[in-house]
Amino acid sequence: MSDIHHPGRRSVLTAGLASAAALGGSWLLTGCAGAAAAPVLPAAAAKGAPDRGGTLRIARPPASDAETLDPASSLSAYEYLGALYNRLVRVDAHGELAPDLAETWEPDAKARTWTFHLREGVTFHDGRAFTSADAAYTLRHILDKATASPQAAVLAPLIDPARLGTPDAHTLVVPLKTPNAEFPSLLTHYNCYVVPDGSAKSIGRTGIGTGPFKLESFAPAGPGRVTAYPDHWAGRPVLDAVDFYSVADMSARSNALLAGQVDLLSQTNLDFATARVVAASDRATVARVKNAQWYVLPMLTTEKPFTDVRVRRAMKLAYDPEHVVTVALQGAGAAGWDNPVPPGDPAHLTAHPEHDPEQARHLLKQAGHEGLAMDLHTSSYDPLFTPMALAYQDSAKRAGIRIRVKTAAADSYYTQIWMKKPLMATYWFTGRPVDQLFTQIFRSGSSYNETAWSDKDFDTVLDRARAELDDTRRRELYGEAQTLVIERGGAMTPMFADRLVGVSRKVRGYTEHGFEFDYLGIGLKGA
Repeated sequence: MSDIHHPGRRSVLTAGLASAAALGGSWLLTGCAGAAAAPVLPAAAAKGAPDRGGTLRIARPPASDAETLDPASSLSAYEYLGALYNRLVRVDAHGELAPDLAETWEPDAKARTWTFHLREGVTFHDGRAFTSADAAYTLRHILDKATASPQAAVLAPLIDPARLGTPDAHTLVVPLKTPNAEFPSLLTHYNCYVVPDGSAKSIGRTGIGTGPFKLESFAPAGPGRVTAYPDHWAGRPVLDAVDFYSVADMSARSNALLAGQVDLLSQTNLDFATARVVAASDRATVARVKNAQWYVLPMLTTEKPFTDVRVRRAMKLAYDPEHVVTVALQGAGAAGWDNPVPPGDPAHLTAHPEHDPEQARHLLKQAGHEGLAMDLHTSSYDPLFTPMALAYQDSAKRAGIRIRVKTAAADSYYTQIWMKKPLMATYWFTGRPVDQLFTQIFRSGSSYNETAWSDKDFDTVLDRARAELDDTRRRELYGEAQTLVIERGGAMTPMFADRLVGVSRKVRGYTEHGFEFDYLGIGLKGA
């Protein structure tokens, strides 16, 4: 698609969405009523082989004008990153580490030095050969303070960029400051996509990677297009191209799908009622991704009353997670019991304290906060925030806790509310390896530590787990870490939600894990 034609397509889509949104509110309500007797939501998108070729049209939420294609610092362009780049190591559909640009890897006897053996015959979109110099540069770019990568806080305590070794074009040697048996899992994060050596100043615009698609156009917070890269090392993708559209409102995105104007709603967890309407339509259906989103009510541990661990403990004991799942998810998910490690993860600890409103009352009285009243900030940014907040409000009443639900604007929620107010709602995608999860979101000083929790015992247990070479003992230590998060931490985890993804009935080969899907295999029937 040419740059001249692209604005025309954007104008047509925008006009269509505007008219659909104008009609869609009452139509969706009518559809919900009519769908009350509809069958259970489908578990997956349509099966079968796609036809080769065609263009997949993806609607995604808007981002800021500072949106970038630099993977190291990107916070929103997930769909582009998966199309344009590869990592050294990835997580497969079963949650296991799998080769990507690194074919194999091994530690030394103490897990202090890791050696990665890289694929040969891989090229970037500009024709350059991929080598170990690019892999080393990618790590240095992440660690560079000027990059401001969220992953730097995870990797900087482990890697001295000056000590990275490239003994030949297809070998990367990473000496660590401290032993880490889980180190390769930390390279599966989306900030760790590999970029060309020396590309820091341009990569945010060019998107030059080794992925199955190459960039044709990109506008921060706006539309974009990627086209198939025929020389991709794993083979040419099924699709010819992918078009991306930025659509602000979830209802507008849903209406565009129902009208046949887009094929996939990205970063959009449909509310249950809308999902029923979509699944009952002729043009679209729903792919259900089990426990794909981890929902959190973070308490800022640096703000009163949450500086007191007794208050944090009381807030957790006061509510019933099963009630939240029933009310907010209509059963489409699992109770979290304040453990951020999702059910089904090999490291998940099943033991947890039970709902105990009387013990919550006792702890609050001890702490001098009997009859606690708090504002809980939420937003329409995600359709489950407010139902979750209201369900918590209802459940916590039994412990004498009075919650006032405050709704903030969606477009400023993550700049003015998140990590700024004492009590708020948020969510994360699951699919993170356990060490990545704990290091990025719970370790003292991490830039993504949304509760500002700092616990030396937790940090020590995490360090011991990283250095432990015995798999069974390492899993036990991660269990201890979970117990500390549950008993002392500031994050309430009411639920893990099944993500309800809207897709066209023409889409084939859509399976998702960790908010990512296979760009090589996805396609369209009748393309």
